[in-house]
Amino acid sequence: MPKITAPTIAAHRARTRERIMDAVEELTRSQGIDRISMTDVANAAGITRTALYNYFPDKPALLLAFTEQVSTAFVERYKRELPSGVSAARRLSAFVRLQLEGIVAHPHPPAAELGASLGPDAYQALAAHVAPMQRLLTEILEEGTAAGEFDRLPSERVAGLTLSMVGSQRLPLVNGEVDIDGTHALVTRFVLRALGVRTETVDTILPSTTPENTQSSE
Repeated sequence: MPKITAPTIAAHRARTRERIMDAVEELTRSQGIDRISMTDVANAAGITRTALYNYFPDKPALLLAFTEQVSTAFVERYKRELPSGVSAARRLSAFVRLQLEGIVAHPHPPAAELGASLGPDAYQALAAHVAPMQRLLTEILEEGTAAGEFDRLPSERVAGLTLSMVGSQRLPLVNGEVDIDGTHALVTRFVLRALGVRTETVDTILPSTTPENTQSSE
């Protein structure tokens, strides 16, 4: 029987689960989520493989739990750090920035790819955890439309397109081919201009841009 390192069994299990999640995060950074094995996780967490199976029956369950934890943390951070009392354009810019920072902090495959490799049930579970992020973005777009900042376009579809655009930068960011600042400026500028925001307005939100990006098209 494993040694109990906490006042209660429940606390011990919580600490062990936290170590397991920390191990998955570390391994994700060092070798990629697809190459992680249950043995790797157990070793990194300082527990036996048998003990690991007491928490997660297989790799799909383990990776699903990790991705759900990351997604929940993202949503909490957005709610805490997204600015209030500013224009919808600035809120959208901040949302994109947080998304990109999240990709760099947790360089795992996007939910669609991970869900496809883990099976349809896992995909549905992952989609449920990603949905709050899309709702937050949709609300920002609806605020901008109501305030006359953005052209009247279907907010949910624009939110999906924006998240897809952010996702398209995942590999370049993780591989170090591009940086966050430049990618943030590119994606934000592209989306805001598509929403009908004037170039000079975008320039006040993203002042650090290349000359070709600051040319007015109005």
